[in-house]
Amino acid sequence: MAMYPGSFDPVHNGHLDVISAASRLFDSVVVAAMRNPAKSTPLFSDDERVSMISEATSHLRNVSVVQFGELVVDLADRLGADVIVKGLRSQSDFESELRMAHMNHSVSGIETVFVPPRTEHLYIASNYIREITKFGGDCSHLVPPPVAERLRQRAAQEDGT
Repeated sequence: MAMYPGSFDPVHNGHLDVISAASRLFDSVVVAAMRNPAKSTPLFSDDERVSMISEATSHLRNVSVVQFGELVVDLADRLGADVIVKGLRSQSDFESELRMAHMNHSVSGIETVFVPPRTEHLYIASNYIREITKFGGDCSHLVPPPVAERLRQRAAQEDGT
């Protein structure tokens, strides 16, 4: 079993590329949504993020979604994950994710597998989507339809309409 951890605030098409690839490579994939304390206040609650990921991956029979608030390696151990899957978009992603992979391996022995999204999704990042949404922009082409709808609803709430 593979585990793909992240904050997924919100889940976007690059994440879905990684999840889809992992679902073809492994018998079972658990997408683990967390709240990263190092990041700003999330746009979506834990429950909303789990729901959006579940909706966006419902066509992938071997993918499940959990929410967590513990060390990634502890969750991987508790779930019985064989590997951690991480997406890579750039050189800077590689440098930080490689250090994290080595740290995770040193404390738990778990391996990390890196999976890049398709080229057309390399530039997508959740923080850009949050910022564009905050200022009323349209990100529907960057996210799955259930997320696009929630982004529209969130923008309407912010505008008071």
